[in-house]
Parts: sequence; C-alpha cells; structure tokens
Amino acid sequence: MRVDALPLASEFVEHFAAEGIEELYPPQAAAVEAGVCEGGNVVAAVPTASGKTFVAELALLTADGPGLYVCPLRALAREKFEEFDRLPGVDAGISTGDFDSAAADLAGKDIVVATSEKVDSAIRNGAEWVDDLACVVVDEVHLLGAAGRGPTLEVTLATLRRRAPDVQIVALSATVDNPEDIAEWLDAELVESTWRPVDLRVGVHADGSVRFDDGTDAAVPVDTADPATNPDTEVTAELVRGAVADGGQALAFVRSRREAEALAERLTDERLPSVVDAAGASDSGDGADGPDAADATHERGEDAGMDAAAVAEEIREAGGTETGDRLAEAAAWGVAFHHAGLSSDHRALVERAFRERRLSVICATPTLAAGVNVPARRVVVRDQQRYAGSGYEWLPVLEVHQMCGRAGRPHLDPYGEAVLVAGDEAGRTELWDRYVTADAEAVESKLRDPAALRTHTLALVATGFAASQADVLDAFAGTFYASRTPNPDLGGDVGDAIASLIDDDLLAATGDGGIEATALGEQVSRQYVTPDTGVELLAALRTVATMAPEHVTELTAFEVICDTPDMVDTYLGNAERAEIYQFARSHAAELTTGMTEADDFEGWLESVKTARILTEWVDGASVEELVESYRIGPGDLESRIERAEWLLGAADALAEVLGVEMPALASARAKL
Repeated sequence: MRVDALPLASEFVEHFAAEGIEELYPPQAAAVEAGVCEGGNVVAAVPTASGKTFVAELALLTADGPGLYVCPLRALAREKFEEFDRLPGVDAGISTGDFDSAAADLAGKDIVVATSEKVDSAIRNGAEWVDDLACVVVDEVHLLGAAGRGPTLEVTLATLRRRAPDVQIVALSATVDNPEDIAEWLDAELVESTWRPVDLRVGVHADGSVRFDDGTDAAVPVDTADPATNPDTEVTAELVRGAVADGGQALAFVRSRREAEALAERLTDERLPSVVDAAGASDSGDGADGPDAADATHERGEDAGMDAAAVAEEIREAGGTETGDRLAEAAAWGVAFHHAGLSSDHRALVERAFRERRLSVICATPTLAAGVNVPARRVVVRDQQRYAGSGYEWLPVLEVHQMCGRAGRPHLDPYGEAVLVAGDEAGRTELWDRYVTADAEAVESKLRDPAALRTHTLALVATGFAASQADVLDAFAGTFYASRTPNPDLGGDVGDAIASLIDDDLLAATGDGGIEATALGEQVSRQYVTPDTGVELLAALRTVATMAPEHVTELTAFEVICDTPDMVDTYLGNAERAEIYQFARSHAAELTTGMTEADDFEGWLESVKTARILTEWVDGASVEELVESYRIGPGDLESRIERAEWLLGAADALAEVLGVEMPALASARAKL
C-alpha cells in the first residue's frame, strides 16, 4: 500500500516522501484496513520500530478536528512534539509540566502532545480544549498495568470517552499477552503483528558463544581468567566491541547508575573504532592513556574524532558538574552513559548524538528502553535483575523485550541482535526460558489499589462528574478494570475510599445521601496532589499556624512539601545520617515535625535532607556544590526542584483556603 493512495493532503504525501516514506509497512497497512484513517478505534500491538508513529500520524491528520497524543515520558513527548511540529501546516503544542495549570493556551492547536498526568490535570482544571478533541492517540498503552501511573491513564481514557463518546481512540502498544482485552475495552479493531522492518535475532551468551533463537551460534570467546575483572562485564565489552567494529552501534543495559558509568569507563579502554570509520579506515591502537578529545581525534580518524570532540564539548557546555565531566570524557571516545541522575539536557544530548551516529555506544539503565527512539545494531542486556529494596528481583519479560526491541535500525542495519549475558550453561537455560521464548506479561489493571481509588474518587467528585457513591461506580464502570472483571464489585472499596476522604475533610456527606468535595478537597484535586499528600500538607500548615512567625522560614516551607508522598525520596547514606540528624536538631524550631513525632524517622530524615538541599539551592549554592556535597546526580536535583515548585504552589493554595499566612511558600517558589 502506497502513501499517495491514502486520504492525505498532498503536502503531507510530499512531506513523507521527502523522509523516504512512500510504502506502508504491513502493520501500517493493517491499521489502515482497520479504519485508522476513517475515525475507527484501533489498537496496534506491534514491535518497536515497526512504524507505530506513522499510524498515529495517519489518525491525527485524517481526524475531523484537533488531536491529542498521550505518552508516558517527557523526553518522548518532546521528541514527538518536534516530529509533529515539522508536519506542513500543523500547529502542534506540548504540555508536560506545571501540573496546576489548565493549559488554556493549548486551545486551537491541531495536535497536543501531553503526558497522561497532564491530561488528567487539564480535565480537573476545566480545560475546554479537551472537549473539542476528535482523535486521541495513546502511546505505550500497555502501561495501564503500571503501578501509580496505570490507574491515571485508565481513568483519564475512561473520562475522555465519557465526555466525548465519538472521539477516535488509537492505542499503540508493545507486544503483550492480552492486547485483545485492551481492544475490547476500547471498542477497537486489533492490529497484532510480529513483523519488523529489520530482522531481529535474540540470543544468550555463555561459555564463549552466543546461541540465537534462529538456531545459529556465534563464537564470542572472552578471557575471563583475571580475577580482578567482572566476567559479565568483559563479555559485554567484547560484544559491544564486535558490533562497533562491524560498523554498527551498541546499547548495553545494566542494573544501576553506578554500573552504567563503570561500564562506560571500561569501554573507553577499548578505544572503540567510530561508527564513521569502523570499516578500518583508521587505526584504533592503544594511543594515549587519557580520553582527551584531541587524542581521540588522532586515534579514531579525523572525521570521527571531530564528531567525538564536538559531542564532548556540547556536553561540557550543557553543565559543568563532575558527572557531566565524566560523561564528556567518555563521549570523547564515542561512549556515553545514560541514567536518571543525568540532567535532562545531558540525556537529550546523548540521545541525539547517538541517533546522529556521533556516538558508538550507550551504557544505560533500563529506563532508556521505555519509548525513547535510540535503536542500535546490537543490544546487550548484561543485567537481568535489579535491586528492589530488600533484594534483587528479575526484570519483567516486557521490559527485557523492549530492550531487545531496540536492536536493528531501519535503513541502516542489515539485521538487529540482542544478547543476554549469562554466567554459564545453567544460566543460559534459565534466561532462555525466562525471556527468549517467553511471552510478555498480560496487562492487568491496578485501579483497585486503595491510593488510586482515593485519588480518582476525589477527582470525580471535585470536578462534578460524581455526586454520590453510585455516580463514582458508574464512572468507574467505563474503566479497563471493569471491562476485565466479571463482577467488578468496587462498591466496598469505593465506599472505604469515600469514608476515608470524609474523615480527612476532603469530601463531605450531603443531606440527601450524596457527597460533595469540601473547599479543601476541591483545592487538593485542582492542584493535582494525591489526597495523602494533601492531608500531609494540611497537617503541616496547621502546625505552621501555631509557630512563632520568626521561625517560619524557607526551610520550613521546604520541609512542609518534602515530607509528602509526592516528593521524590532522596537517599540518605549511613555516612551522612549523623550530620542530617544534627542539622534537624539545630533547626528544630523551623520544622513542623518534632524529632520524636515522625512515624517513619528515617523517611523524615530523608525529607529533611531534601529540604536542606533545596534551601541551599535558593540561597545560591551551585549544582556542582550540591552534587558534590550530597551525593546526588544533576538530574536528581533537577527533578526535586521541579517537584518543589509544583508542591510549593499547591501548599500555598491550600494555605489560602485554610486561612494560614505563610509568605515563605511564595518566596521559596519564586527563588527556585
């Protein structure tokens, strides 16, 4: 099926032709046959790189009105916004932050790109542009099964369909075990395919060879006799080196930030040939000891070295932290690491440079696999377990499949390879059964979680969608949970949620047996904080009202918001515990929680540490100073500043409803 045969305006046909898109991939053709260009609901469960974005564009460009593209990650949202904004004559908008904003400026946009949380917030704040939508595309819809964000996506979709019953829904998913259940819920045609534009073979390495699922074996001998080396790391380095030497790029997935940086440092020792000169045009001998850009230029070929030097310089210009310096040093050799501790600018630079083939390899934590477009010739999954509080647990099958799906770049690679690293033959058998031949998990709703029910029950009442328990249950009847549960008796759970919200003074019973949101409940919902965070903020603000005004400082403001479920935890190491304890003692008069009053003392100390970091930030400390002093990454600081701005605004709005005067909230927010 040809693009010029589709019901697209000529300028779009020309635009896609200029990008080399003239013939549809089989899954795209199947989506057209399923009615994606005619307003039909479609669920496309297809592999990575099989053309899901083009399916989304077909729906959005043929819809009879504005469109919405919902995706889980802000980085992915930015990437898609830029892609849609390049479409001729299309006015695209993006909304991923400022949770308390109604985003009225998005009205009139042809396509809006937003996270599900932002759409939910817009609905709660009465954004009228939501009612005008003709088409909603949901990327990564399998995240319905994710704890936390899954219920938000589920309820948001159910609410959109209630408000606009004729809206077209196009859901894009990785290959999961039960896509037909999602399609049934959305009254959609299912397009399910395993087709990929580049052949993918998946294998497991053990004892010097990789056994692939196509029946072939490849010898990858590695000397692991040195007790000072990690055998799995040496295997990974050899697999990466082989891919790059063959003219490809590689992604290597490991379990933690520290491991990602350590592997990147190890790979700089390989003096990898650049993807520019991997055919052997330049010598890749031992060269200088340090990863200096000039030395890299000499050793890896002038064109490749200029690319490497340019990437390293861009990284340095984007921020001069110790983490950034390590990243730049690695990038000078065509290697990068990628994890949540990097600043958003550094992560974006790494992703773009890799797509532009100016980097040969990225060493990453699994978060990179979740939707961002960074395909490679070979993917190596060194670690299949990660630490989860009390010990290590196996990664979900779907997560590993998404990593493997990054292998193979259309129009650039003749094939894609994904290799899992096992220690021995027994490990090979276990990984083979667990991941290579296993189907991804089924998507299951997490709506019944008590915290999720409290959050979405309050939102339904506060926004006027429900005025009784029966109304709440009626709204939940349109959810994925209800569609998959033979007798979805949420009555008792919703009743418990309503009772707890009444106890917390967020809901109130009316004389006719109904329910309504209190002024506090309305504000909690409008500010897009969870009820549990709202309750914590209200309790702290009531304490502030009893404190001497001279003791209510910006540290107080930060402690109020940091000791809530919606603030990201900051790790408290044993070596700094005593110092933070002493800090809390010396500033006790400024804190709303006494040292003997905290239910979770360790958790409270973590919140005090975060509050101290933010206080020093607004007092003028640099990113470099805070990163060095508190053992956090630039990205960690960035995320806490962003959340602090949101939560300070929420606390200020709640203080106004309570009648509590706390100017420190506004002054702290202004300084962020």
